[in-house]
Amino acid sequence: MIKKVDHIAVAVRDVEKAAEFYEKVLGLTLGGIEEVEGMDVKVGFLPVGDTRIELVQPLDPNSGLAKFIEKRGEGIHHICYEVDDVKEALQTCKARGARLIDETPRPGAHKTLVGFIHPKSTGGVLTELTEHPDGS
Repeated sequence: MIKKVDHIAVAVRDVEKAAEFYEKVLGLTLGGIEEVEGMDVKVGFLPVGDTRIELVQPLDPNSGLAKFIEKRGEGIHHICYEVDDVKEALQTCKARGARLIDETPRPGAHKTLVGFIHPKSTGGVLTELTEHPDGS
């Protein structure tokens, strides 16, 4: 079911400002910034080998992400795994006892489909599953 770790998301107050560390100190390159419709976030991805660091900034001050930052500060927010079929993967996880945040996939960044598994059933780690449109 799992192909690879797609990305590790870091909750930040400002994508551009946070990217400075990754670019200037670690030598990574920000691959562009996009706003994700329906999720009220701005994201920027920094490739690291076959995976990426996702900097994710809330656009809605009342969103779950904004509340996460307010409560815990900036830092690791979730881990995302790439799958071939996110709908099927969500159904499989649910059948195996996982509590889902998303019963059906929703649009994500870069035209992906995504679904989240609740951290209460994953040992405290918000887990995202993603399906890329081209299957890569």
